[in-house]
Amino acid sequence: MAYTSDVDIQSDTGETAMMAAQAQQRPATNTPEAGRVALKFFFNIMQAWGCSVTQQRTLLGGIGNTTYHKYRKLPEVRLPRDTMERISYLMGIHKALRILFSNSPEKAYEWVHKPNEAAPFNGQSALAYMLQGRVVDLADTRRYLDAVRG
Repeated sequence: MAYTSDVDIQSDTGETAMMAAQAQQRPATNTPEAGRVALKFFFNIMQAWGCSVTQQRTLLGGIGNTTYHKYRKLPEVRLPRDTMERISYLMGIHKALRILFSNSPEKAYEWVHKPNEAAPFNGQSALAYMLQGRVVDLADTRRYLDAVRG
């Protein structure tokens, strides 16, 4: 029979309260306002990266032309979980690049277009790798940059 000490109970209670407080402080990602903010970021970074409409649609998960043009208007819209996840990875990629190239922001934007011999890119650019269209390709790119960043 296992016994739990008073210290363990207090620790669990404290952790639970802390996690609940953190959850309340985090903005909800499934709200229409969160969708508008995410889309605004997405279109700004796509402009900085010089991505075509076709590339943008692919990075958003292969969305249709009508949906793409609706999103361009930056509506308050509840984005699908997959779309929010993709934009979240792109935010992380952008943040890592801004940190890595803090002295030269234009190089951060150029990096996605340059061939890269490192795994997982294997000679192609990060953008070409991400344009395979899978969420895991965005995740791999972010993990790579996070590892480089240290």
